[in-house]
Amino acid sequence: MCRELRREPSWVAAIRLAFLQGRVDVESVVEEANLVPGKERTVRDVLSTMAERGVLEELDGRDCYVPGPVLVESDRYDLDFERATDGGAHRWNSAD
Repeated sequence: MCRELRREPSWVAAIRLAFLQGRVDVESVVEEANLVPGKERTVRDVLSTMAERGVLEELDGRDCYVPGPVLVESDRYDLDFERATDGGAHRWNSAD
């Protein structure tokens, strides 16, 4: 999915979490994107960039985000993640 969207894994993971869970934070993105330890700073930068662009909205400066107007108003809000693979570079949590 990262290649198709031409985005890094943390960007794609953040969008997926925003859609499925309605909430995004650094730890959940690191886990969802299956990143190696030490990438938390990069993820923070990605999330703040997404907030600047309206993709996410930060909740009270707590490094916690919810879907922003760009996601809420997009036609991609009804994406079906049931078809996401479990064996790829990301853990889609579809087996739960």
